[in-house]
Amino acid sequence: MASPSAPTDAAKEREAMLDHMLTRLALTDDSKLETVLSKLLPYCISSLSLPLPSIRQKVMEILTHINKRVKHQPSIRLPLFDLWKLCVGVDTGPFVRNFCIVYIEMGFDRLTTEEKANIVPEFIAKLSILSPQHQDILLRVIAKGIGECHSSQIDEGIASKYKAINMAVEGQLFIEFCLHTILYLPVSSSREGPGSPAGLSIAQFNRVSGKDPLKVHQLLQRKMGILNVIEVIELPLELAYPLYLAASGDSQDLVIRRGEELLRRKAVGVNLEDPKLIQKLFLLFNGTVGVEDTAIESRINPGCISLRARLMSVFSRSITAANSFPSTLQCVFGCLYGSGTTSRLKQLGMEFTVWVFKHATMDQLKFMGPVILSGLLKSLDGSSLIESDSSAREMKAFAFQAIGLLTQRLPQLFRDKTEMAVRLFHALKVEDQSLRSTIQETTNCVALAYKDAPQPVLKDLEALLLENSQAVQSEARFCAVRWATSLFNLRHFPSRFICMIGAADNRMDIREMALEGLFLMKAPSQTLGQGDDPKYPQFSSMLDYICQQQPKLLDTSEAQDRELLFPSAMYTAMIRFLLKCYKANFDTADLTREAAAYSSSMLSLCLILEHAMAYDGSIDLHSTASKGLVFVGSEMPEMIASRYAGRISWLKKFLSHVDIDTRESTSRLLGIACSALTASAASELISELCSLFNRNNKIRFESHHGAICAVGYVLAQCMTGTPHVPDGLVHSSISSLVDVVKSEGSALAATAMEALGHIGLRCTLPALDHGPTSAGVLTTLHERLIKLLNSDDIKSIQKIVISLGHVSMKETSSAVLNEALDLIFSLCRSKVEDVLFAVGEALSFIWGAVPVTADVILKTDYTSLSQSSNYLSGEVSIYVSRNGSTKETEANEDVRSLARDVITKKLFDGLLYSSRKEERCAGTVWLLSLTMYCGRHYKIQQLLPEIQEAFSHLLGEQNELTQELASQGMSIVYELGDPSMKEDLVKALVTTLTGSAKRKRAVKLMEDSEVFQEGAIGESLGGGKLSTYKELCNLANEMGQPDLIYKFMDLANYQASLNSKRGAAFGFSKIAKLAGDALKPHLALLVPRLVRYQFDPDKNVQDAMGHIWKSLVADPKKTVDEYFDNILEDLLSQCGSRLWRSREASCLALADIIHGRKFSQVSKHLKRIWIAAFRAMDDIKETVRNAGDSLCRAVTSLTIRLCDVSLTAASDASQTLDIVLPFLLVEGIVSKVATVQKSSIQLVMKLSKGAGSAIRPHLPNLVYCMLESLSSLEDQSFNYVELHVERVGIHAEKLDNLRISVAKDSAMWDTLDLCLKVVDVPTLDELIPRLVQLVRSGVGLNTRVGVASFISLLVQKVDRDIKPFTGTLLRVMFPAVQEEKSSIGKRAFAAACANLLKYSGSSQTQKLIEDAVALHNKDRNALVSCVLLLKNFSHIAADVVSGYHATILPVVFVERFGDEKDVSSQFEELWEEIASSERITLELYLSEIVLLICNCLTSSSWPNKRKSAKAITRLAEVLVETLSLFHKDLLNNLLKELPGRLWEGKEEILHAIAALCTACHRSISMDEPATPNLVLGTISSVCKKKIRPAYREAAFSCLQQVIKAFNKSEFFDMVLPMLFEVCTQTSSLMPNPALFADAAKAEDRSEEDTSVPTEKVFDCITSSISVAQLPDIVRQGKDLIHVFFSAFSPTFSWIVKMSVFSSIKEFFSKFHHDALKTSDDSSLLLDITALVHEALHSLAPKVVECISIIKIAQVHASASECLLEMIEVHRTLVPKKIEVGFRDELVHLIEIERNEYAKSLLKKVSRHTGRCFNHGHLDEFTAAAEPRNLASH
Repeated sequence: MASPSAPTDAAKEREAMLDHMLTRLALTDDSKLETVLSKLLPYCISSLSLPLPSIRQKVMEILTHINKRVKHQPSIRLPLFDLWKLCVGVDTGPFVRNFCIVYIEMGFDRLTTEEKANIVPEFIAKLSILSPQHQDILLRVIAKGIGECHSSQIDEGIASKYKAINMAVEGQLFIEFCLHTILYLPVSSSREGPGSPAGLSIAQFNRVSGKDPLKVHQLLQRKMGILNVIEVIELPLELAYPLYLAASGDSQDLVIRRGEELLRRKAVGVNLEDPKLIQKLFLLFNGTVGVEDTAIESRINPGCISLRARLMSVFSRSITAANSFPSTLQCVFGCLYGSGTTSRLKQLGMEFTVWVFKHATMDQLKFMGPVILSGLLKSLDGSSLIESDSSAREMKAFAFQAIGLLTQRLPQLFRDKTEMAVRLFHALKVEDQSLRSTIQETTNCVALAYKDAPQPVLKDLEALLLENSQAVQSEARFCAVRWATSLFNLRHFPSRFICMIGAADNRMDIREMALEGLFLMKAPSQTLGQGDDPKYPQFSSMLDYICQQQPKLLDTSEAQDRELLFPSAMYTAMIRFLLKCYKANFDTADLTREAAAYSSSMLSLCLILEHAMAYDGSIDLHSTASKGLVFVGSEMPEMIASRYAGRISWLKKFLSHVDIDTRESTSRLLGIACSALTASAASELISELCSLFNRNNKIRFESHHGAICAVGYVLAQCMTGTPHVPDGLVHSSISSLVDVVKSEGSALAATAMEALGHIGLRCTLPALDHGPTSAGVLTTLHERLIKLLNSDDIKSIQKIVISLGHVSMKETSSAVLNEALDLIFSLCRSKVEDVLFAVGEALSFIWGAVPVTADVILKTDYTSLSQSSNYLSGEVSIYVSRNGSTKETEANEDVRSLARDVITKKLFDGLLYSSRKEERCAGTVWLLSLTMYCGRHYKIQQLLPEIQEAFSHLLGEQNELTQELASQGMSIVYELGDPSMKEDLVKALVTTLTGSAKRKRAVKLMEDSEVFQEGAIGESLGGGKLSTYKELCNLANEMGQPDLIYKFMDLANYQASLNSKRGAAFGFSKIAKLAGDALKPHLALLVPRLVRYQFDPDKNVQDAMGHIWKSLVADPKKTVDEYFDNILEDLLSQCGSRLWRSREASCLALADIIHGRKFSQVSKHLKRIWIAAFRAMDDIKETVRNAGDSLCRAVTSLTIRLCDVSLTAASDASQTLDIVLPFLLVEGIVSKVATVQKSSIQLVMKLSKGAGSAIRPHLPNLVYCMLESLSSLEDQSFNYVELHVERVGIHAEKLDNLRISVAKDSAMWDTLDLCLKVVDVPTLDELIPRLVQLVRSGVGLNTRVGVASFISLLVQKVDRDIKPFTGTLLRVMFPAVQEEKSSIGKRAFAAACANLLKYSGSSQTQKLIEDAVALHNKDRNALVSCVLLLKNFSHIAADVVSGYHATILPVVFVERFGDEKDVSSQFEELWEEIASSERITLELYLSEIVLLICNCLTSSSWPNKRKSAKAITRLAEVLVETLSLFHKDLLNNLLKELPGRLWEGKEEILHAIAALCTACHRSISMDEPATPNLVLGTISSVCKKKIRPAYREAAFSCLQQVIKAFNKSEFFDMVLPMLFEVCTQTSSLMPNPALFADAAKAEDRSEEDTSVPTEKVFDCITSSISVAQLPDIVRQGKDLIHVFFSAFSPTFSWIVKMSVFSSIKEFFSKFHHDALKTSDDSSLLLDITALVHEALHSLAPKVVECISIIKIAQVHASASECLLEMIEVHRTLVPKKIEVGFRDELVHLIEIERNEYAKSLLKKVSRHTGRCFNHGHLDEFTAAAEPRNLASH
C-alpha cells in the first residue's frame, strides 16, 4: 500500500520540474525556443490534470510566458502532433483538453502545407471524442486547413486517408459543417436583414465564422477545398447532393462552376425519390423560420435566391417532392408570395405547381389542391390584363396550365358551378394573344370536369357555349365547339347546333372539329372506335330544335324572295346531319308503315331544303339541298310528286344551274314529279324541254344540258305508263336526242346518250324512220359513237359506255346487242382505268342479273356501279351479298345467252391471255366486274374454275392495277366458290407466296410484247428503249451473245414471280379473313416468309404482305414468338441468298425481330446472326450494306443488353460473352472491312463496360487482341507521313508521340482500361503468358508501347500479387528496352521494368540494376536504354533503388559528361534528382566513382576516356582537396594517356590534369615532391609538339594552371626557354600580313594546323613570372622585353596584345612587390632599376601606340592598366619625375577616350610623366631601345 506522502512528493517533484522549466524557458534564446517547446509544452499542459493550485499556477505562468514570446513570431512551431495525441487521449480531462485545443488552433497555422494536409483527416476521424464546443473550434481549423491545402487538388495519399474516415459519426459532423460552410455567404450578400443569414441560422452562421467574419478569398479557398475533399471521399449521393447543389447556388463563380461540374459528373444517378434527401432540400428552401417552438438563434432562414432557384428545378423532377405536404405547400407559396421572391422564383413556383398537380397522390392533393387553387386565382386576379413583362406572362401561362391539370385530378372542385368555365371563356376573349393558346388548352381540360355536372349547371353551360360559339375570338369559338363535342353526346340537340354553327367558321380546325362532332367527316373512325355505330338524335326532335332557333325556316313563301337564313356551310352541314339522323332513325323497310306519322317532319325538311335553294346559297349548298330533295323523293315519292307537280316551273329554273349535280338532281325531281302530272301536262313539259335543245335555239350550255337530262328522266317515267304520252311524242323526243348525239359536242352527246339509256332502262328503244327504211338507234349512231369513244373526253366516254349497257338492258334483238358489244369491245386497249370500269359495268348490264333496278337508277342519287363500290377496299362483296338478280324477267333469255357467250369468248380467248398488257388489264377489270356484279348468276358459277385460273395467272402481271384487281378477284371467287374450290384456292395462293407455284398457262410473245417496264434494265446500245421482246433480241445479237436472251427471260420470270407474290398477297389478305382454320397447317411455312416479305425493297410488296399479315395474324407478338425459330432459320438462310432483295429483306427483318429478345430465344442463333450481319456489311450492293448496318446496330444492342449483368442474369451474360466475344476477336476486329472493324471494336468496349466480372474468363484473349489492334487498326495516313517525315519537316519523335496519343484516345485503349478494372489474381495465370508473347512478337509501335503501358498499369492495379510473375516479365521486358528502336517505346518498356522492380525479389532486383548499369559501356542504343531504365527506377521504385546507389551513382555521374548531348542531359537530370547535395553525394560514393573513372580511362574507347577526363575535372572542381585520397591513381592514369596517338577530345585529359593539380597540389607535392616537375615536364613536351591547335592550346592552358597550382619558382627557368622558342617560331611564321597571306597559300594544311594561339603562350609566361624569383627575372629580363616588344607587331591580333599587357603588368608588378625585399642587395637593385627603366622606355610607346590604333574598349582598359603599372613601378624605383616623349599623344588620347575607366587611368599616367625629354634624348632612347641594339646596350 502506497504511503500518503507519495502523491505529495510527486506533486512537489513536478512543481520543481515546472519551476526549473520556467527558468530554462526564460534563459532560452528565440532561435532555440522551438526545440524547448516541443517537450515543455505537452508536459506543462498535461500537468494541469493535477488538481493542485500551485502546479496550475506554475503552469499558467509558463503558458503566459510562452504566449508572449510566441504570439508575434509565427515562425516558431508548436508541438501540435504531441498536443493532438494528448487531446484525444482516453484519460485526458476536459480542462487539459481545453488548453490542448487552444494551442492546437495556435500551432496549426505554423505547420507546413504538407503537415496540415496530413493531420486534417486525423482531426476529422476523432471529432466525436470532443465536446460540441471543441468540435466547433476544430471544425473551423479543419475547414481552414482544407482550404489552404486542397483548394486546387488533393494528393492520392491524402485522399486515401479521407476515404478511411467512418462516415457514420465523425463523417456526419464533418459533412454537416461542410454544408454550412458552403451555404455561408459574405455578410454583404448573405443577410436579407439584420441577423438573418440566408440558408443558415444565426448559431450556424457564427459556428462557421467564429469570432471574425470570413473574408472573401478565405471563404473561396475553403469552399473549393471542401468540394474537392467531398469528391474524393465518394460520399453516398444523398449526402453529397445537397453540398453540390449549395455550391452551384453560390455567389462566387469558381464555386458555382465547380458545383455544376460535380453535379454533372457525380450526381447523375441521384435518387430524387429519397424522402430524407427531399426533406433536407426542403429545409434548405423553406428553412424553419415559421416554427414557433424553436429559439430565434436556431431558426434556419430560407436559402439565397440563386440556391432556391436551383432547388426548384430539382423539386420539379421529384415525385416525392410533390407529395411532401406541408413542405410542398410552403415551397409553392414561398415562391409565389414569399418575402424577397423574384419573378424567376415565381415562374419556377408555377412550374412546380404544375408538377405537383400532375404527380401528387390523391390524398395529398385533396389537402393542397384547394389551397393552391385559391392562390392561383388570387395571382390571376391580381395581375393586369395586359402584361408587358414576359416573365409575368409566363407565370400566367403556368397558372392556367396548373388549373388545367388540377381539373383532371380534382374535377369535383369545379363541377358544381360554372365560375371556372365563365372565367376561362372570358380570359380567352380579353387576355393577350400569346397566352390564349395556353388558356385554350386549359379550357379544353376543364371541359372534362363538367362531364357529370348537375343539370342546372349544364343548362348554364349550353347558353355559355352558344354565346361563345359566335364570339369574335377564334380561341373562344374553338373551345365552345370542343366543349360541345366532348361534354355532350351526339343526341344532345343544342351541342349539335353549336357544331353546325362551327361548320361555317372561317378557321379550318374549328370547321373540322365541328364536322367531326356531326360525324360528317370522311373518316368517322377517328372519333369512334371500331364497330361503334353513332347514335344520332331523333330526327324530328333535331328538326324541331333547329326550327325553334330559326322560325323563319317554316316560312312557305317563294324561295327566290327569301334571304339565306344561315351561312351556306352551316346550311350544308345541317342538311347532311339531318339526313344522317333520318337514315339512322328509320329503317327503309318500315318506312311505308310509318310515313304518315313523319309526314309533317318530312314536310319541314322539304321547307328547309327549299330555303337552302335560295339564290344567295353556294353551289355546294344547292347541290346538297337538291340531292336532299331527291333523297326525300326516293323515300316518299308520292309526297314529293304531289308537292312539286304544281311547282314544275320552280324546278325548271334549276335546270340551267351552273352546277351539274344540281341540274341532274333537278332532272330526277322532274321525273318523280311527272308521275303526278296529267298526260297533257306531261306532254307539254316534254315538248317544252325538247324545244330547248332544238338545233335552232342558241341557249347556254347549262340550259341545254339540263333540258337533255330532264327529257331522259321524264320520258323514262312516262314509259311506265304514268302518265301516258303519245307514241309520236316519244319517237320525236328520241329522234331529238339522236340528233343531239349526232350534232353536238362530246359532252352534250354523252348526256343525250345517257338520256337514251335512261329510257332504255324502261323499254326497248324504238327504231327510227329514215325515209323508206327504219334502223335502230345504235345502228344509226354507230359511226358517231365510234368517234366519240375514240375521243379524249373520259367522262363522255364513261357516260356513253354505261348508256350502252342501259340501252341493252331491255333489248331483245341479238343484232343490237352485238352492235353494243362491238362498240364496247373497241375500248379493250384503253389505258384509262375509269373507262375500263365503266365498260365492266356496261358488260354487267348486258350479262344481266345486276343487283340494281331501274327505279334505283332513276329515282335515287345513284350514279354508277363502279363509283358506288371501291374495288381496292375490303368491301368487294357488297353487291354479291345482295340479291343475285333483278326481279324483272328477261325478255329473251336466248338472246341474252348468246351475248354472254360472246363476252366469255372475248375475255378468255382474247383478252385475258393476250400478248398486250393493255388488253390483259382490260380483261381483268371486265372479268372482275362480271364476277362482282353478276356473281350469283348460274353462268358465272359455272365459269368459276376458269375465272380462278385466269386471276391466278394475272397475279404475276407487272401492271399494278391488273395485279391488284386479280387478287381482288381471287377473294371474290373464294367467297362465291364451294368448299373444294376454296381449298384449292388457298393451296394455290400458299404455293405462290412460298415461291413454289408454276404458271399454268404460257403467253405467246410477239415482237411488241413488253417483257420489262421501260427503263427497268437501262437502255440499248444506241440509247433507245429496251423493254419489248424484239428489242431484247436485237440487243443480244448486237452483243454477239444470242444466249443472253435466255438470261433476260429468266430475269423477267423472276420479276413475274415476285409480282405474283405481291398480287397473291392482296387476294390472300381478304381470303385469310374467310379461310379461318384452313390456313393453320400452312402457317409454319407462311409466317417466316411473310415476316421477310414485309421488309422487301419493293414498297408495293411490303404493303401487300402487310395486308396479309394483318389479316392472317390476330396477335403478331404471339405468332412471332410461336414461330420464332422457324423465322430465324429462314431469315438466316436467306441472308446468304444469291438475290440481293432477299439478303436485304432478311437483314432488315432480323434487325426488327431480335429486338428485345431473351437469351433463351436467341442463344443458338446469336453467332449466325453476327456472321450474317458482318457478311451483309461487306455486300456488293449498297442497299444490302445499309441493311447490314441496321442489323449490326440491332444485334449490337441485343448483345450489350444480354451481357449487362444489371439487366441479364449472370449465367446468361457469361454464356453470351462466350458466344460473341471470341467471334468478335477472331472475325470482327481483324476484318478488312472498315465498318466491321469499327463496329466490333465499339461493341467490345461496350461489352467490357457492361459485363463487369463476367468478362474475366476472356481477358487474356481480349487484352491480346486489343493491344494488337492498336497497331493493326491505326490510321494508314500515319504510315504515309512516316515515309515522308524528313521531307515535310516533322520530327520523327513528335510523330511517334502523336501516334501514341491517338492510340490512347481510341476505343481499344478504353477497352483495355475497362479490362484493368476487372483483373483479379486468378486471371493473371493466363494473362501474363499472353503479355509475354506479345512483348516478344508484337509488331508496331502502338502495340509495343501499349503492351508496356498495360503491364505498368497492371502492376499498379494488382500491386503485390504480381510478385510471382516479375521474373517472367523482367526476362522479356529488359531485352525489349534494348531492342526497341523508338524512344517512346524504350520509355514505356523502361517504365514497365521499373514498376516490376518494386515487387521483384532481392536477387532479381540486384541483377536487373547491375544489367542496366552495365549497358553504359556499350553502344549508343544501350546507353539510351541505360539512362531510361535508371531514370524510371529512380522515379517509380525509389525505395528499392536507394539501396543500390553505390552501383548506380558512379555511372550516372560519369555519363553526365558523355558526348551525346541528349543522353548526357538525361543523366544530368537524373543526377540532379538523386543527388540532393552534389558535394556530399560525391564524397559518399567517391571510391566507386574513382574506380569507374580509372576503368574508363584505361579502356580502349576514346569516348570513355574523354568523359572520364571530364568527370575528373568536375570532381576536382567540387571536392577540391577532398579528392587528395585518390589523386595518385587519377594523376598516373591521366599522365599515361598523354603519350601516344592524338584522338578527338584528348585535350580533356589536359584539362583534367590541370583541374586535378589545382585541387590537390598540396597532396601531390607532399606525397611525391618530384611529381610536380614530372607533370610540368610532361606538359611542356606536349607544348613543344607541332600538333592540332586545339590540343596544343589545351596544353598551354594546362601548363599555365599547373604552374599556378604548384607555385614553384624553378618552373620559371624550366619553361621559359621553351616559351621563348615558341614565341620565336610564332614571330617567324608571321613577319607581316602580306607575306603571311602568300605563305598560307603555299604551305601545307597540316602545317597551318600546328600553329598555337600566341595569347596562350603569353598566359604561360605570365604564370611563370608570377612564380619566379627576382634574380631569375632579371636574368631573363632582356629576353622577356624582346618577346614583349615583338608581340606588338601588327601581325598579332588584339587578343594576343591583351595577353601581352597582362604579362607586362605581371612583369612590372613583380618588381613592385618584391623590390623592397632585395634592398640589401644593391647590385641586384641597380639591375632591377636599369631593367625597369629599359622596359619602360622600350614598351611604353608601343602600349600607347596600341591605344591609339586599336579601337576596342577592352584593349584600352587593359593597356591603360599596364601603362599605369609601368609608370608606378618606375616611380617606386626611380623617385625623380618621369619624362617621356609621348606626353602630347597621351594628352590627345585622354581627350578622345570614350571609356571612362581607361580615361581615368590615362589621367593618372599623365600626372606621373613630365615634358623634359627633348627630341634628341627621345631619339637616343628610342634608338637604344630598338631590339637589334638590346644585346649590346
